[in-house]
Amino acid sequence: MTDTKLKIFSGSSNRALAEEICQSIGVPLGDATVSCFPDGESFVKINENIRGADAYFIQSTCPPTNHHLMELLIMIDAAKRASAQRITAVIPFYGYARQDRKDQPRVPITAKLVANLLMSAGAHRVLTMDLHSQQIQGFFDIPVDHLFASPVFFQYLATQRINNLVVFSPDIGGMKMASAYADVLGASLGLVAKKRTSSSTVKAMSIVGEVDGCDVLLVDDITETAGTLTAAATILKAHGAKSIRAAVSHCVLNEMAYERLKGGLIDELITTNSVPIETRGLPITVLSIAPLLGEAILRINTNESVTSLFKIKGF
Repeated sequence: MTDTKLKIFSGSSNRALAEEICQSIGVPLGDATVSCFPDGESFVKINENIRGADAYFIQSTCPPTNHHLMELLIMIDAAKRASAQRITAVIPFYGYARQDRKDQPRVPITAKLVANLLMSAGAHRVLTMDLHSQQIQGFFDIPVDHLFASPVFFQYLATQRINNLVVFSPDIGGMKMASAYADVLGASLGLVAKKRTSSSTVKAMSIVGEVDGCDVLLVDDITETAGTLTAAATILKAHGAKSIRAAVSHCVLNEMAYERLKGGLIDELITTNSVPIETRGLPITVLSIAPLLGEAILRINTNESVTSLFKIKGF
């Protein structure tokens, strides 16, 4: 155990989640001013003593992504200059994660650049959830605690009476995640082969697996335009799927996504509050990851293992 005092602060990206995390573990949210100058520059002032503290800064890098990322870097720098003993960046949704490799000439590896910026700003540790690629952890030269939202999804799905379930990945890259879901839920496994025609348009080409008369669960880590999900749902419905649910860790939905979801192809979109989300009367179920993140923060603070957080109750 450690006597290091625990301090939790929030940026402006998802203050509601930060407040819920603090409420779940009985720790008050720290007093900090996070604002902007008239020209758009971010300003941060920590309004309490954090000298020698174990400080946690909760900030998802959701839209406006660059603004929230810069705000997080400034908060970390402020804590470093205020002599915090340890600084942990709690990033429920890690933006730029899809730019994790050079897949064409003369493009950056921005996920690595973000890791460098966080370390240079003064972060000693990162706590995040459902990275687009797990190897992003290797971009850091500091400890990274990578949690999964799947236990939260499993606990919810256990309350639903779903018969003849089959888990589908909407693309090849998500097969490992889909396989894990299928194993835990005792379901069959399938794949939708897709072709991306633009950044916002996807065409589903074919499916692998039995779907006729089945209840389908699509699993993915992130959706913005819902193009992949609706393209997969279209071909699955055409092949006789009885119902289609989607479990997506991070829903960074834009207007195009909401319009597509209005089409009714997805019977239920299940997601987390890693980023702020509006349901707008659509069948969107938002599950809270606050207790999971809160418990992880407590365990890190007391130098305990976080391994047990990966265990799934009731399965």
